[in-house]
Parts: sequence; structure tokens; C-alpha cells
Amino acid sequence: MEFSKFISRYKEKLNELFNKEEDINELSLSRGLPEDIFQQVMECKPLSVFIPKEYGGRGALTHEALAMLEASSYESLPLSLMMGINGALFLQPVANYGSEEIKKPIFDRFLYEQNMGGLMITEPDFGSDALRMETSFDKVQNGDDIVYNVKGTKHWAGLTGAADYWLITARRKSKTGKLGRDIGFFIHDSRRGGIEVEEYYKNLGLYMLPYGRNKINITVPEAYRLQPKSTGIKMMLDTLHRSRLQFPGMGIGFLKRMMVEGVTHCKNRSVGGQSLFNYDQVKKRLNRLQSSFTVCSAMCAYTSKNVPIDKDASGMDIAANTIKTYTTDVMQQAAQSLLQLTGAKGYRLDHIAGRALIDSRPFQIFEGSNDILYQQISEAVLKRMRRMKLDNLYQFLSDFKLTERASDYFSEVLDFKIDNKLAQDRLVELGRILSRVISLEFTLRLSDKGFNQQLIENTIQTLRGDVERMVTTFINENTPDVVENYEESSSWLESIAPKYAHSS
Repeated sequence: MEFSKFISRYKEKLNELFNKEEDINELSLSRGLPEDIFQQVMECKPLSVFIPKEYGGRGALTHEALAMLEASSYESLPLSLMMGINGALFLQPVANYGSEEIKKPIFDRFLYEQNMGGLMITEPDFGSDALRMETSFDKVQNGDDIVYNVKGTKHWAGLTGAADYWLITARRKSKTGKLGRDIGFFIHDSRRGGIEVEEYYKNLGLYMLPYGRNKINITVPEAYRLQPKSTGIKMMLDTLHRSRLQFPGMGIGFLKRMMVEGVTHCKNRSVGGQSLFNYDQVKKRLNRLQSSFTVCSAMCAYTSKNVPIDKDASGMDIAANTIKTYTTDVMQQAAQSLLQLTGAKGYRLDHIAGRALIDSRPFQIFEGSNDILYQQISEAVLKRMRRMKLDNLYQFLSDFKLTERASDYFSEVLDFKIDNKLAQDRLVELGRILSRVISLEFTLRLSDKGFNQQLIENTIQTLRGDVERMVTTFINENTPDVVENYEESSSWLESIAPKYAHSS
């Protein structure tokens, strides 16, 4: 089937299921997705976009995957996340690193039996510090076969208790009990047992996806261990970076929906005798929604062109972290704006504004907290500057591939020296600045492809204003220390009326 027909059929089915046969506002109040609706969604074979043609899929083309995620997130952000987890965190790693022996049977179950797959990395005691994970594996000779025993505890894995396959990370345990530094990836078929859900979490949003804490005690055949091209850590970076680079697929449909809902509401709502659409502050919010949509479109174009399925993305840290942080930040900003525009009626879980606010928030946390990723952007740039013996930020950015055009818009603003020993909070702030400059670079490249020029021009102005404000704060900021003895002399009542403060 031609892709245009495939994606049109998928969009029509989602619209029919969530807006005609059922009410997405009501569906979103209950945890999980009703089985009959899930079956109808999967009959469109959305996950086929992540599977290579030789195994019956559509070809694992990046632009098709992003378009499918976009169609999903326009109707339901949790549904898009479900598809993203299956694709970026299971099917793509299996396609790139799985043995030939196991690929076809696994892909067949996704194509014809509507199976689901997820990834388990995070552990209760080691959230962002994944390399210290304590889930372990050892290699055992079992007759003529080699198997791996994997034990540990994982949590916050999307599709907890629901996935048919899991990709589980672990570190090798030596005979002395010491854990190795490198990471192993193991495919587990849930039918084999060995994973006990100890607790289902009451997640604040994303009701469609179950999360929880899992006790792992499994045996994995040798063929079901992923084979890295160099190290397991590099394979993990490739997997995570590729996933982050595909976040705009989930973001673009969501942002378009926020934009459509916002414009429609403001045009139809009358306040103070005139259309809400006519107020300057309202226009400012709507313009930012449109700018966010434009940048996210540019990021989709970048990922589609630069990240084919067979490309090793382990070294694309700056682009991946920029795309993930900026996309998820503007998703949350867009939800905040829509809720502000819709007012009290939007402050409900069965209204798209309230639901969008809660569902988009964890995107700034999972797959790398944005504060950490902003810091990593800065550290990667400063490392390159040290290597080139440069200390002027503009001088570096003007010759850096991801900023060479965008830097021209900031020739004066960014013309300052950078201290290579910035404090952590300053690294985060610098990362925010760099992400906006890189986002402008993506936007300028999208402009070359004939994208709506009025949206492009408005977006350029928005990003320039953001960078200028952030730089002013960055240059002049003095971060105060936290007051540890904050309870001492900190009663406002005692400061104005001591006798009342001490009375019982």
C-alpha cells in the first residue's frame, strides 16, 4: 500500500474510534485502552513502519515512522507514546542488533498477532544514573546451549504487565559478585514467565499506559541477546539518541492539536464584547503555539533526512538532546497556554487542555531529564571548544555544523567568552540557549524546502527573542545559595506581632 493511503487510512480509523464510536474525553478517564479499540487500532498495522521490508514491514523509513507518530499524537498523546515505545525502544534495536535467527519470528508476531514490546532500563535506586544499574546477568552452559540468567528490579517501564516482549538491560556479574561496566541487552518473551509485577503505579497522567515495579528473574537463550557492533554502552546510546531524535514525531501532532484547539476556541469565544482572538496577549500565545509547531516540523525534517534506520546515532548527542529537550519543553508550554486560553472549563481531566497538561509533563522527565540533557549539551559544546582551543562562543558556533547559519542572527548577542569551569546550573542555562540556536538552524533549513514563510519569519523572531532574554539572564545571573537554616527567624507573624506568634 502506498504510504499516502496507509497514513490516511490510519488517521481516519483513529478519528472514527476516538471521536465517533467512542469519546476520547471519556476514554481518558479510565486506565488502559479497551481491548476492542486496541485491536482496531492495531489492525491498521501502525508498527509496520518500524519493520524492514525483508521481514514484511513497510521498510523502517524514518519519515513514515514520524508521520505515524504524528497522526497518533494528534488524537491521543498516550497512544503516540505507546507506538514510540514499541518502535524506537524495541523494534528498531531488534532490527539493528538482533540475530537473524530471531528477527522474523518476533516481527511476525508484531505484524500478525498485534504484539507489543517495551524497554526496561530504569531501576528504583538508579534513575538517571543508568550505568550504575544493579540488574545483573551471568552466562551459563546449559547442555549444548548457552543461556543468560538475568536478575534484578526495573520500574517505570511503559507497558508494564502488558508487553509481549521486553528488552532488558543488565551488567555482567563476575564470580566474585562484582558488576562489569558494560551493558548487555536481552530480549525476553513474556510467555516464558520470570517477570513479576510487584506494584502498578498510579501514574498522574498517560492513563493509557501501565507503569510499575518489576522483579526480574529470567533465563534468556543466547540468540536473544542483542549483539553490539562495539560496546553495549554505545549500543544503548544509539538506541536512546535515536529515540530522542524521533520525539518530534510525537510532538508535532500534539502541538498541531493544541494550535487548532487554541485558534478555534479563541475565534469562537467572546470576552468583553469582542472575540478573544482579537486580544494582543491571546495573539502572543497563539503565535508561540505556531512557532513551536514550526520548529517541531523542522526537527521532523532534520531527523527524516539525517537518521535512517541503519545510521549509528550514538555520536549524535547534541542534536538528539536538543531535539528532545526543546520538543518536550514546548509541548508543556503549549498545554499551559491552551489551558490558560480555555479557562476554567479546561481545568478538567475530561477536557483536552487539562489532559494535555498532565500527559505532556512527563515527556520532560523520561528518557533523560531535561535539566540533565541541557547540561550535557553544554558539556559537549565546551569539550569541542577546548579541543579547538576556542573560548568565544560565537566564534565556535559560526563554524559548527548545527549552528553555522543560525549564529549569524546572534553575532553580537553570543560574542562573549565562556568559562570552561561553569557551575552545573550555569551549564543547564547555557544548554537552553544552545538548544534555541540549534532549533533556529533547523528552522532555516526547513525554510529552504518551501515551508510556510510567514510561519518561518514569526518563528525566527520568537527564537531570537528567547535567546536574547536567556543570554541576558545568563551573563548577569548570580545564583544565591540555599539557606539550610531556613526555619530560623522566618516567621512573618513573629516579625510583626511577637506576642501573637508565641501565644497558644
